[in-house]
Amino acid sequence: MILPIYTYGQPVLRKVSQDIDADYPELDSLIANMVETLADSEGIGLAAPQIGLNIRLVIIDLDVISDDLPEYKDYKRVFINPHIIEYDDTETETMEEGCLSLPGIHENVKRPTRIHVKYLDRDFVEHDEWISGYLARVMQHEFDLLDAKMCIDRITPFHKQLIKNKLKAIMTGRYRCAYRTRPARR
Repeated sequence: MILPIYTYGQPVLRKVSQDIDADYPELDSLIANMVETLADSEGIGLAAPQIGLNIRLVIIDLDVISDDLPEYKDYKRVFINPHIIEYDDTETETMEEGCLSLPGIHENVKRPTRIHVKYLDRDFVEHDEWISGYLARVMQHEFDLLDAKMCIDRITPFHKQLIKNKLKAIMTGRYRCAYRTRPARR
């Protein structure tokens, strides 16, 4: 089932998400719905707060960009209870980022190119890894959402001021996008 994506201004996006365990109700169904929702939105990542749930669950599908980045062919993963343990700030990179919860907004965001993460996979097997490159950026973007942060929190106050009217429009439901959304108010 395709779920609506909560947009900027929804309180759920500003609450820190909680870890879950294998007994979380209907987890397999939730994951399937998130995968379908992500595919419908043509995004590359979806965090549970974006569908209204404050749980630490993220879906990442980089297969959709594998024509440009062939190393991500068939890369589709579920991350349960992901946490960034450490940022390696020795190298950073600035790239444009968009967010399904911020339709029509794309801003340059500076992030470390390498991070240390811990998470559980779909089978609740624990992983403890150093991740680098584009995947590290995507993980930081999605895992930020679990910690009540959005990519616009990582831009300069000047740039945030420049998009103030766009943010206000999103909060009031005055935007267009090709996927189902749930704005803060109409």
